[in-house]
Amino acid sequence: QGQLVESGGGVVQAGGSLKLSCEVSAFTLHWYAIGWFRQAPGKEREGISCFVSPNGETYYADSVKGRFTISRDSAKNTVDLEMNNVQPEDSTVYYCAAAVRPLYHCIDKTAEYDYWGQGTQVTVSS
Repeated sequence: QGQLVESGGGVVQAGGSLKLSCEVSAFTLHWYAIGWFRQAPGKEREGISCFVSPNGETYYADSVKGRFTISRDSAKNTVDLEMNNVQPEDSTVYYCAAAVRPLYHCIDKTAEYDYWGQGTQVTVSS
């Protein structure tokens, strides 16, 4: 069983909302940062948001700033990505990733993350 499991993807109309969840195995993984990435076919994986555990720092790429919100739910061991006002260009596969090396600032580079989920598809219809 994976240490990171994404859920919440699906089909949503443009302008609508969707919440993705990244469940982190509490028994096997102590993490410093959780990042959300997305990857369109033929393109590089793009870091769009991040949550840093030690200080609660968050990061948003310009493409999602003001529309997406990242938050931690300690009771559920999840880091969620609330997506509002989604647009067709948001359609792609979304991944969460965990950094287990000490990080105190968000980094949107895939190489800084150690564990990855399997991805969840988001499709926005116009």
